[in-house]
Amino acid sequence: MTPARAAAALSAVLLVVIAWYLGSPLFIRTTANEPLPTLASTTQATLVPSRTPLAVVSPEALTRVVARGQLQRVDDLHNGSGPVTLVRVAVTVFLRFEDVAITNAPDVHVYLSRETGGKWAEASSLYLGRLKATNGSFNYELPAGTDWSLYRSVVVWCRAFSVLVTWADLEAIA
Repeated sequence: MTPARAAAALSAVLLVVIAWYLGSPLFIRTTANEPLPTLASTTQATLVPSRTPLAVVSPEALTRVVARGQLQRVDDLHNGSGPVTLVRVAVTVFLRFEDVAITNAPDVHVYLSRETGGKWAEASSLYLGRLKATNGSFNYELPAGTDWSLYRSVVVWCRAFSVLVTWADLEAIA
């Protein structure tokens, strides 16, 4: 084999590998089905501080949706569908993706943003981690002490290409 043919063959192999890396996430789907975090697994009522000396509160009363939104379509290649919620369980807040379908990409991460409409700035956003799956239901626990009311949207972002995959504006529940 001549050096030119060897270089051409190596180039072709590299092109196929790069094309697979860039294109395959569009076809690969992953699924996660995590339960909603609750205290319902506790069989007895939980004691919590209140104005009365000891108040007995059921575990279900300690679980509450505090904000919700719907994943949005960016374009034909970047979109998501399904609800997202911020759920408070006692003193812990979780971001919940419920029965969602999200377009995959090479390096997808989840943020809470102080802006809406899919806009965000890394400096003022809360990073929650890599996207756990493209389909299904899953949770992200917010760090203890996070003031969730400062965040107005969920952003799913592809770091590899600096591209918005989907977002959901959050509406607080009174």
